[in-house]
Amino acid sequence: MAIDGPAGAGKSAIAKIVAKELGYLYIDTGAMYRAITWKSLANKIDFRDEKKIIEMSRKTDIKLVQSDDKLKIFVDGKNVSEKIREEFVTKNTNTIAAIQGVRKILRDKQRLLGRNGGVVMEGRDIGTAVFPDAEKKFYLDAKPKERAVRRWKELKAKGKKVSLKKIAEAIKRRDYRDRHRGISPLKKAKDAIVIDSTGMTLKQVAENILSGIRE
Repeated sequence: MAIDGPAGAGKSAIAKIVAKELGYLYIDTGAMYRAITWKSLANKIDFRDEKKIIEMSRKTDIKLVQSDDKLKIFVDGKNVSEKIREEFVTKNTNTIAAIQGVRKILRDKQRLLGRNGGVVMEGRDIGTAVFPDAEKKFYLDAKPKERAVRRWKELKAKGKKVSLKKIAEAIKRRDYRDRHRGISPLKKAKDAIVIDSTGMTLKQVAENILSGIRE
């Protein structure tokens, strides 16, 4: 099952609920790009050196481990679940995600994870590039202002002081980059069910998706 959509649309939270309800494995593909970004930054690799980043990506072991209601991300055996969510990683992930060689390597890893089915995979190109033949596809969206508020509340709950205005501007920039990326841009699959989650609770959105699956 594929769930795509822009930043702040609630993909991760919804995908976790749906996967738990169905007894499926939840896979956050965005975390994989964040993992490569984190490792590139940690190793001080010049982002202009795409060849080096691609080679590093090929040799990197990324594991996604479901623990209770949390998805833990391991890079070469190290738990980086919190580190990959840091703002400096978020700001640079789009640059790494735009590298064709990196996308190919991670797409192959994602296909291996989902090859046996029973998976809820969320990202930006799951229904269009990773699993174009997915049994069910959903495109989750929400108005930019609401997506910014959600992100602001999420960071605030973690004790981080952030500006709502800056988050809104960052989401606007990210939307543009995601939609205009030359490789696997963010777009709705032709056969995807579109859900505008503006004004909806997580439970309502999850119920909509589960209803769509059971139809």
